[in-house]
Amino acid sequence: MKAKSLLDKKCVPCEGGVPPLIPAEVKKFLSETPEWEVIEENDKISRMFKFKNFVEAMKFVNKVADLAEAENHHPDFDVSYSKVTLTLWTHAIGGLSENDFILAAKIDQL
Repeated sequence: MKAKSLLDKKCVPCEGGVPPLIPAEVKKFLSETPEWEVIEENDKISRMFKFKNFVEAMKFVNKVADLAEAENHHPDFDVSYSKVTLTLWTHAIGGLSENDFILAAKIDQL
């Protein structure tokens, strides 16, 4: 039986009480989201997207916002004219969870 890809999964609510992913797990999930990079000592993942102008960047931000609401998992946005940097981590556990990679994979499909 083939394992589900990140795109086939849904984010599940996380209220804490579980440990963040260990480096080996992060590495595995990064193989499915290769454009994302680990930052802050394996605590977060981030990716910068470039667009032709501000309007296109904001259209993307709105698409990500709709997706984040549907998944109930929300990235941090940093918008600088035609660049959008997204940062993901699971606040409740102070590090990375599978949810971060599920959302990253789905953002990559936008």
